[in-house]
Amino acid sequence: MALSVWGAVAAGGAAVGVLLGGILTQYLDWRWIFFVNVPVGIGVIITARRILDRHESEIDHNNLDLPGAILGTGGMIMLVYALVKAPTLGWTAHSTVLYFAISAAALAGFIINEQRAKHPLVPLEIFKIRNLAGANMLQLFMTAGMFSVFFFTTLYLQEVLGYTPVKTGFSFLIIPIIIAITATNMPRLVQKIGYKPILSVSPLFVSGGLFWLSHIPVAGTFWGNVAPGMMLMAFGMGATFVSVTIAVTSGVPHHESGLASGILNTSQQVGGAMGLAVLSGIATSASARYITNLHLHGAPAHNVIAAATVQGFHDGYLIASTFGLAASLIAILVIRNQPAVVDPAAMAGA
Repeated sequence: MALSVWGAVAAGGAAVGVLLGGILTQYLDWRWIFFVNVPVGIGVIITARRILDRHESEIDHNNLDLPGAILGTGGMIMLVYALVKAPTLGWTAHSTVLYFAISAAALAGFIINEQRAKHPLVPLEIFKIRNLAGANMLQLFMTAGMFSVFFFTTLYLQEVLGYTPVKTGFSFLIIPIIIAITATNMPRLVQKIGYKPILSVSPLFVSGGLFWLSHIPVAGTFWGNVAPGMMLMAFGMGATFVSVTIAVTSGVPHHESGLASGILNTSQQVGGAMGLAVLSGIATSASARYITNLHLHGAPAHNVIAAATVQGFHDGYLIASTFGLAASLIAILVIRNQPAVVDPAAMAGA
């Protein structure tokens, strides 16, 4: 039940953020969407210090694997940057190849460092746990596809349908509502059939929602063309995020559960960043090709720009829908139903 509440909050946070971002953008200034994190962060620190119990260290050292942190973070940042710039610069351009090479070198250095470090940031042995490796691959594919929804759909509602930022934000509320209902009811189903059947099926709902959205028209409506896809996605998201969190901690010793959940969060952020970089590039390229193929003389009219934009969204949504299929296959072939490993040391301490 605790994981279901956590999953509902985590999965719905992005959708709620769209609403709050719309309010800040329309009534204050778009820069507030960045500044608002400062008071929120201060509030979290103060609240955490007041209500959370003191947690004693579970390890006998306080050494930070700084080389691992720099190589891992730098390698991922450069990879995302290369994916963002490649559609504009060209995939075979010298600068693009250089960015990818730097990323590959940094990530290779990260792996070598983790193998040799006395206190590695991420002990690579943990990936030998089948469920942890499978759940992280599944989460990476899921978020790679889902992040595009918030980006593409926001642009579609505002630039094509003419919604205001606030109206756009309210349109997204359907997602956290369905996620909350699904996530809070998921533990009972997990207890009956386990998390593997759920993870095998729920990504298909997300794929179905994305496939639906890949057919949005220029002169569409929210309830007729957008909401059905959102609802399918929200149901799949609520079921997936709770079940994958349970799966990633099953089979992991209790003293490494924090590391396991941290890796899962990293996979979510990396998947979202990489997926959005790739899919936005695909959408932009498709829109540019649409306008180029018209052989226009002079600047394109508004209706042409709208049609080109929607064509780009079609390609982005369609490619994103395949990520859920990959996630479902991973659940079927890799993940196993199993209870959490009992840590003898923890049991002795209890």
